[in-house]
Amino acid sequence: MQGQLKKMSGQLASPILYDLPLNDTKIPLNPFIGQPIKLTNTGKILCLHCGKAIKKTYNQGYCYPCFISLAECDLCIVKPHTCHYAAGTCREPSWGEAFCFQPHIVYLANSSGIKVGITRATQIPTRWIDQGASQALAIFQTSSRQIAGLVEMVLAQHISDKTNWQQMLKKTAEPIDLPERRDHLLHLCAAELAAISERFGLGAVEPLRGDVVELAFPVSQYPTKIKSLCLIKTPEISGILLGIKGQYLLLDSGVLNIRKYTGYEVNFQA
Repeated sequence: MQGQLKKMSGQLASPILYDLPLNDTKIPLNPFIGQPIKLTNTGKILCLHCGKAIKKTYNQGYCYPCFISLAECDLCIVKPHTCHYAAGTCREPSWGEAFCFQPHIVYLANSSGIKVGITRATQIPTRWIDQGASQALAIFQTSSRQIAGLVEMVLAQHISDKTNWQQMLKKTAEPIDLPERRDHLLHLCAAELAAISERFGLGAVEPLRGDVVELAFPVSQYPTKIKSLCLIKTPEISGILLGIKGQYLLLDSGVLNIRKYTGYEVNFQA
């Protein structure tokens, strides 16, 4: 099977059900765990947005012109508290309105230890699957991405906002009492959170009291040492598929970040 890579899609189940998209075809990966697979980089790369043939990608799948012109590639997507829509300088105001001015979730997740993160409400639980989180808890819903980013910044003064991907790939994270950590954070940050609510008005920041979501990944064996594989330096990568977690294939020969090679044309064999 040959086609252009996109990030793997995961369906919430026990364990997570993964598909590998190649063009319009989705290859179910779970049945291949314990079996040899091979991915070969054909040398062809297409921009995720415009489809132009390129020599390298920017921001996981884009050509340089798209990278510097699209709102979805702007720095404020990574740092939403820096949103500049109100200043009239958004690269694509209509895209910003459709993407950023939608309900967003602030959450706690446990991938390699506790972290805080944000995502669109429609991306739950996809975001947690992509991060390899074994536990997750939604704690706020906000009316925009910028507000979610401001709440995240406040909470990140006390806990991490990043995942240690090497640790995440070595084992299942030790369980954490996420509701207890949520309550402690809300106590610590009460004044700052109240200020954000007052600034943006009624309904801008709504506390959530849902249950912890537990996620199990299809991993038969975790690697004891993380060896990162590269489809550029090694165009042909093969090995026994030991598991899948986050956006990584865990092979007996090393780990491969599929999302990193979005836009690359590959041949998949099993």
